[in-house]
Amino acid sequence: MRSGQPYDAHTPEMVAFRRRTKEKLHRLNVTEYHTDKMKEVSRSIFPNSAPDFFVEPPFYCDYGDGICAAEGVFINFGAVILDGAKVTIGRNTRIAPGVHIYTAGHPLDADERDEWEYCKPVSIGERCWIGGHATICPGVSIGDRCVIGAGAVVVHDIPADSLAVGNPARVIRKLNQK
Repeated sequence: MRSGQPYDAHTPEMVAFRRRTKEKLHRLNVTEYHTDKMKEVSRSIFPNSAPDFFVEPPFYCDYGDGICAAEGVFINFGAVILDGAKVTIGRNTRIAPGVHIYTAGHPLDADERDEWEYCKPVSIGERCWIGGHATICPGVSIGDRCVIGAGAVVVHDIPADSLAVGNPARVIRKLNQK
């Protein structure tokens, strides 16, 4: 799965892994806010992220260990990350409410779709702002210091220092040009 090869998400092992993650997510989503217990639960879900990585509940993901968030990353409430492949989020990136990040993809052929799926990694650079209810699709890379507009659907790579909006998202101007 993590290597991008086709896999069956419905094997007993895969279901058990997601079940354990869902149990931890339940604890995260109902634990008293901003407490040591919340930090402890968060660390158990996101072992590959910086200690100060903060997720505003409620939050949903498939596995948690596929999320690699650097220092200063903040994800607001209602976010969903399907992390079958690695999701890398650069330092000091902010993610607004309701953002969805998907690494999972499915064949177009119905018979194949019944049998397997695949995952492609997503990378978000440093100091980015991802607007509310944006969707980032499998295999996308977003460069440093980008702004992705609210409701954008990102299906292609976005170069550094870009403002991208729309469905599909397109770059409408360069940012941070002195």
